Amino acid sequence: MKKKKIAVLFGGYSTEYQVSLQSAYAVITHINQEKYQVILIGLSKETGQWFWYQGDPQRIQEDTWLRAEDCTPVYVPTDRNVQGLFYLDDEKIQILSLDQVLPILHGKNGEDGTVQGALALSALPVLGCGVLSSALCMDKELSHRVVAQQGILVPRSFRLEKPYDAQMVSACTKSLGYPLFVKPVRSGSSYGIARVEKEEEVFPAIEQAFLHDTIVILEEAIEGREVGCAVLGTKVLQTGEVDEIVLSQGFFDFTEKYTLKTSKIQVPAHVSKEISETIKKTACVIYQALGCSGFARVDLFLTEDNQLYFNEVNTIPGFTAHSRFPNMLKAAGYTFEEIIEQILEEQP
Repeated sequence: MKKKKIAVLFGGYSTEYQVSLQSAYAVITHINQEKYQVILIGLSKETGQWFWYQGDPQRIQEDTWLRAEDCTPVYVPTDRNVQGLFYLDDEKIQILSLDQVLPILHGKNGEDGTVQGALALSALPVLGCGVLSSALCMDKELSHRVVAQQGILVPRSFRLEKPYDAQMVSACTKSLGYPLFVKPVRSGSSYGIARVEKEEEVFPAIEQAFLHDTIVILEEAIEGREVGCAVLGTKVLQTGEVDEIVLSQGFFDFTEKYTLKTSKIQVPAHVSKEISETIKKTACVIYQALGCSGFARVDLFLTEDNQLYFNEVNTIPGFTAHSRFPNMLKAAGYTFEEIIEQILEEQP
């Protein structure tokens, strides 16, 4: 059988570049090489330039991959008949033919619909969420609006853009109460997010959040447990076991997500079978309402009286050793190889 040519995109012009390297390495090393020909496409952290990387995959994990001898610049064509990427060889345009593209990019310029849009122009099939769902899920405010229309609870929030009025901010914080969260609307891995306990912390947190986006939200803190659900598929959906973040202090920020210094992930979550099924069903409703496809992780809050509040959807969740998405599916009986196989066999 002819092997499918799968381009795996890694790196990216993003603050989450390093996380992408670890996730991509895990994915690359678990792809069935007898069935798929893997084409490695690295995106520079400094410029966003795309490179066809032909060196040792281990160098991706070590972040030593970007070397002239191993990398050939490639370009996304706007000709929909090309079915691949352009590169130069002896000053002649050549085509690196591809069957499908799997972006393992986190955060801005990768998970937000931008890369998916560029590939859509060239008619290259992209695995995972498309342009609209990627952009919508990255926007914490707009995704909450859509999910709320499904009758699912969402935290109350207020939107800020510069210049903002200090008195209006004070009125918003009084309405929400403390503690509250200050968040960039479009960022991942908890970059720029702060849990604010008192008034004097609000404005420094807002300014910090504005370093990551041009829009910031003030959001009420939902007192409850953070739970999640991995979802696979497009028309027929499958879910992993529900997980739960067990915190000893603070909130699940970037450091905790990738080191678990003072927290742990409990999978399956310590909830009843009935509550677990409700979480899975709610996750699937959210997934479909936001137009997700292929795979994603849906995060929610579970309160003491068993109410569910929507938090966010990660359209390209992490695949590292600590990552929740593969571990939830493993708890449901999938091997890592089976997870990747299912993603690669899903029709874009």
